[in-house]
Amino acid sequence: MTFVYPAVFTPQADGSGYRASFPDLACCEAFGADMEDAIENAMEAAYNWILSELEEDDCFLPNQTAIEDIPLGEGEVARKIMVRVKLLPDSE
Repeated sequence: MTFVYPAVFTPQADGSGYRASFPDLACCEAFGADMEDAIENAMEAAYNWILSELEEDDCFLPNQTAIEDIPLGEGEVARKIMVRVKLLPDSE
């Protein structure tokens, strides 16, 4: 399964990198020393969030917000993050 969610990348005030947050994935955040690291870490954070949700009995995966509908602050950038989750059949 492939999932695509927008992430907002915010430069840290002290210049130490970027914070990534997902408007659609509650409490899903990542950090990176540069944009490349932040994107990679955001992909991993989203993967873990989605996988955790898929393992729940009452799984709820929110709809994707359109990237143009996301309000951005000064210096912020929104990017779509694609996550692939391979579901294996239960062994039971």
